[in-house]
Amino acid sequence: MKKDFQVFMRTLFNGFLIGFVVLNLLSACGSSIILMAGLPEEDANEILAVLLDDGITVNKTVEKNGVTLMVAGSQVARALDVMRAHGLPRERFTGIGTVFQKQGLVSSPLEEKARYIYALSQELGDTLSNLDGVLVARVHVVLPEKGNVNETPTPATAAVFIKHRASMSLDVLQPQIRNLVSNAIPGLMPDRVTVITIASQLPIKTMDVSWKTVFGAHVAPDSVTKIQVIITILIILVMLTILVIAYLVWTFIWLPRKAKNNQTNVNNTPA
Repeated sequence: MKKDFQVFMRTLFNGFLIGFVVLNLLSACGSSIILMAGLPEEDANEILAVLLDDGITVNKTVEKNGVTLMVAGSQVARALDVMRAHGLPRERFTGIGTVFQKQGLVSSPLEEKARYIYALSQELGDTLSNLDGVLVARVHVVLPEKGNVNETPTPATAAVFIKHRASMSLDVLQPQIRNLVSNAIPGLMPDRVTVITIASQLPIKTMDVSWKTVFGAHVAPDSVTKIQVIITILIILVMLTILVIAYLVWTFIWLPRKAKNNQTNVNNTPA
């Protein structure tokens, strides 16, 4: 009987162990998808705050190469739309010091001019991005070409594109933006600066009507597998618990009582 009890307990332990492993594997195989990886801490925190504010669950993991953000597979499209509407992740502008790093080769005048225009655009875009409510800022600069002596050079021009939050208006700041850009570019007049501002439109929140029914309860589609596994494991544990109780009752109560009754019957049997 002792050997049978040991075999039963070993089988029971293996059942618990297999159920635990299966539950963890299926839980880990959820539909979590890497949304962004290798992000600086500041950018990751900004994206995290925006997504959480929109009701999207985000898992943040800090790794050697940066921060990784993960979301459920059913929320990837929504997360990308929200990030796009907020201009995230922020563009990394290149400063003049980086553009004009000392190179071993001699650049042509055309290359130097192109790099100079690019550096101006980057610096101005970075400055405009620091305005309150600005999500995306782009500056396109056109400098006059050197023509012949008798030719009138084309005046310098600039075009500014700004995408801002819908809750804020930059119309009042357009004169200041023109002055800022014109003063940063030699020979550029404020009336030659075109400023276009567009309010960002956040994606409309739609109710997810694709609910699934699991044991009479309505759950999200990405939670069906986890809930089914958890309930199945719980049912198995309950059944195993009942078997254990039944085995213990049979071993320590029913068998001793039966043995005692048999012994009593033997003693009462006439010789």
